Amino acid sequence: MNPLLHLMLAAAPAVPQLKLDMGGSGSQVNMTMPVQIMLLLTLLTFVPAIIISLSSFTRIIIVFHFLRQALGTQEAPSNQILIGLTLFLSFFVMNPTLTKIYDDAYTPWSKGEIDQMQAVEKGAAPLKQFMLRSTREKDLKLFVDLSNTPRPKGPEDLPMRTVIPAFMISEIKTAFQIGFVLFLPFLVIDMVVSSVLLSMGMMQLPPAMVSLPFKVLLFIMVDGWGLIITSLVKSYA
Repeated sequence: MNPLLHLMLAAAPAVPQLKLDMGGSGSQVNMTMPVQIMLLLTLLTFVPAIIISLSSFTRIIIVFHFLRQALGTQEAPSNQILIGLTLFLSFFVMNPTLTKIYDDAYTPWSKGEIDQMQAVEKGAAPLKQFMLRSTREKDLKLFVDLSNTPRPKGPEDLPMRTVIPAFMISEIKTAFQIGFVLFLPFLVIDMVVSSVLLSMGMMQLPPAMVSLPFKVLLFIMVDGWGLIITSLVKSYA
């Protein structure tokens, strides 16, 4: 063998081996650390979808989008700022639910008091209760009928495949209702400014440029951010 090639092969770092032992005692699956890391990274790719589908993220981000459109500030606040604020507000709203999941499911599972299936069932219960509180009965009935399953006896019998889409549709409807209410005062300002400019014969001056400072001033005077965030958080109480 070429001495230079032999030296390069000797200096190359060893490639970690992925071993999956399926023959462990008690039918348990023993995974090496690289396999666990790979599975963890795979699960992390589903985190954005989980946050959007199972939390208050959808309602809050849609309301913030409507607010920015109503103000007419284009990219202020930026998307990064709105998403960051929405994430922290979602964690704030979901804190009681997450705490209950941690106490009822994760803690007993980490101590070996329950198995994984029992932990999943106990963890899903508080999350389902949170979603059902914000879901319209009409939306639940829609997906129960579409699934062609027998009508459940109570909310606790509803499967998650029915609760999750019904919850998301209800969140979108609620967000659009809030957005409509947000648009009204700013629409009045736009109409007044347009009428004044038209009566003065100032046809070349864009009404949006004139109305923007008045809309921002109104939003500041009424403490708009405080009112909107307070209303959003209390809507989940």
